[in-house]
Amino acid sequence: PTTTEEVVQTPEELGKEIFEGKGNCVACHQVDKKVIGPSLQDIAKIYKEKNGNIIAFLKEDAKPLVDPSQYEVMKTNFAVTKVMSDEELKGLEAYVYSNLK
Repeated sequence: PTTTEEVVQTPEELGKEIFEGKGNCVACHQVDKKVIGPSLQDIAKIYKEKNGNIIAFLKEDAKPLVDPSQYEVMKTNFAVTKVMSDEELKGLEAYVYSNLK
């Protein structure tokens, strides 16, 4: 008999998987440098300082805090993030904050 062992992911692991996989966030965001969008370190730092809500932003319920000039570019991606589950969005948020230095 084979047992299937449930692999439980931490929110950070789930977030990283989404970030690099189906979310394709990595197309515009890097961990430690600005490419098209701000780096995860900058996002984490600014959201923490301003007590911002990353999940609300990804649901298009909050204004951009980090780089409003790039908001138009980001807007097309809300189609992707708006259909994500709360668990997935919490994972992305956890992954962003895990990069805080």
